[in-house]
Amino acid sequence: MILKKQNLIVLEILTMVLFLLFLFPFVILLINSAKNSFLVTQRPMALPNHWGMILTNIKTIWTNPNIAYPSSFMTSIIVTASSIIVINIFSSQAAWVLVRNNSRTSKIIFIIFVAAMVIPFQIVMFPLLSWYRKIYEITGIRLLRTHIGLIFTYLGFGMSLSIFMFHGFIKSIPYELEEAATIDGCRKDQIFYKILSPLLTPIHATVMILNGIWIWNDYLLPLLILGKGNKVQTIPLAVSNFAGAYVVQWNLILTAILMAIVPIIIFFLAAQKYIISGMVAGSIKS
Repeated sequence: MILKKQNLIVLEILTMVLFLLFLFPFVILLINSAKNSFLVTQRPMALPNHWGMILTNIKTIWTNPNIAYPSSFMTSIIVTASSIIVINIFSSQAAWVLVRNNSRTSKIIFIIFVAAMVIPFQIVMFPLLSWYRKIYEITGIRLLRTHIGLIFTYLGFGMSLSIFMFHGFIKSIPYELEEAATIDGCRKDQIFYKILSPLLTPIHATVMILNGIWIWNDYLLPLLILGKGNKVQTIPLAVSNFAGAYVVQWNLILTAILMAIVPIIIFFLAAQKYIISGMVAGSIKS
């Protein structure tokens, strides 16, 4: 009994050490956001002389016309919210069809979606740009340097993992519920939205949070689709504008990063219970 208690104490101490190590980058980010650029480079580990400097840095970022942080913030909100909504709608419906149509074709299609998760993004970067240019030349629909193009791209790249997660969760739902609804005269769309969708709430929240964190923090795909110097840009692109060819404004970069991660941290903490319940339910019941 004493040995067991000692082991628990050791594990608790180890957990606290790991937690502090995990929290250390955020602490460094916070204290350096309250300094000027000189102190960030010369004394990065020291506490700031005046914590009010962080408000000055925030005001500088928010009012800088060359960075356009407010419009970038709104662009990130629009792109993230729109992308996770369309990803959830299409991936949940696709997963439902693949689960209920238990045919060889459905299994092959599902395997293709799963296999797409391991394809490196760098392989499809240039073909993606080429196709978008071709689409514009043929149809006149502009996908590069637009919100729609970025959202459409996130839909394509986010479907694989989302379908995989929805697929495992839907398999745990008894088919008898849908059969009973069919007998009562429900159409297919009524079965999905009135019977199935309420049961998918945990996995819907899980997929939205995971995709939301990815899309909000993503830099490479917005850089590829929107490009630098475009009026339409997300927060990661706006933050990169503080790094010039000869001058790097570290205090503003770190403050902008802090401003960017606070909303997603609040979002994650408010909905973390759905991540746990959705992941556990999808893994155990499938």
